[in-house]
Amino acid sequence: MLNLIQDILYQSYFGNSLLDYIISLSIFLLSIIFILIFKKILLNRLVTWAEKTETTIDDFLISSIKRKALPLIYYGAFYLSMKNLSLNPALTKSINVLGLALLTILGATFFTSLVLYFLENYWQQKEKGNDKTYALKVITKVVQLIVWGLAIILFLDNLGIEINALIAGLGIGGIAIAFAAQAILQDIFSYFSIFFDHPFEIGDFIIIDDYMGTVENIGLKTTRLKSINGEQLIFANTDLTNSRVRNYKRMQARRVLFTIGVTYETSLEHLKEIPGIIQNIIRSIPETTFDRSHFLSYGDFSLNYETVYYIQGNDYNKYVDIHQEINFRIKEEFDKRGIEFAYPTQTLFLKK
Repeated sequence: MLNLIQDILYQSYFGNSLLDYIISLSIFLLSIIFILIFKKILLNRLVTWAEKTETTIDDFLISSIKRKALPLIYYGAFYLSMKNLSLNPALTKSINVLGLALLTILGATFFTSLVLYFLENYWQQKEKGNDKTYALKVITKVVQLIVWGLAIILFLDNLGIEINALIAGLGIGGIAIAFAAQAILQDIFSYFSIFFDHPFEIGDFIIIDDYMGTVENIGLKTTRLKSINGEQLIFANTDLTNSRVRNYKRMQARRVLFTIGVTYETSLEHLKEIPGIIQNIIRSIPETTFDRSHFLSYGDFSLNYETVYYIQGNDYNKYVDIHQEINFRIKEEFDKRGIEFAYPTQTLFLKK
């Protein structure tokens, strides 16, 4: 009986005995049981623990293990059981290629997910707005393209395929494309420069040379402004990064400098009184900060006073309203005292 069982166990089928198949099946089943125990006990406890924490990185890692690592572990159990058998070289190569492909796909997917996880968390904390969401989509596509490109190259290299000529060909083609699309690529890089450096954002009022307007859209190649006259201004992103841009939206306080002139006939007493009059007027108006007011110079037809004050905020309409009120009050106070504003005059002295 024992001899019969041994004969059956050692009977060869496709180059392997029945005992070899039983051992391989046992290894596979034991591995599956071990994986199920790991998944049922340890992984579930990790999930429960992660749900109690405030951070999200642990949830992301555990989710990645369940969705990406477990399929690879299952394949590892299958691969380990197959190592006990003597297989056809073609079948062995197919199993190796399948394992390498699975490892490449899951590895690239995990790395891409990890990078995008940190990017999305950064966006949620630091960046807001539709333009930021659009930029995130662009960066996501770039990251995926780079990661999957490297993954494919590594996969082909591990298969023994000569990739040096392929890389050289892609390099030459890339250089040719870069030269042909140089202006477009410059604008794209300028877009990322604008995005990460934040010189301005959508809704900001900016001035570039002689042009001014409110930023409406920041695209990959161009940025669009709505001018104060209503028309749309379109700038290439490279033009903006190469220009001196003045951003009035971020102005916390507007500095205002103005000059007034009084006649030469004004008395010395009134001349000394004028800085105090202007100072009291400005300080009586809310959201203004007085800086200085001085009798600055003798003009051709006037005695000139220079005044500086600050207005809190960046609203232009608020600035002109406040400055108008200051002008009204200066006129009112000067009229009370008989102080006359100067205007261009010329006096001729005739000698007989």
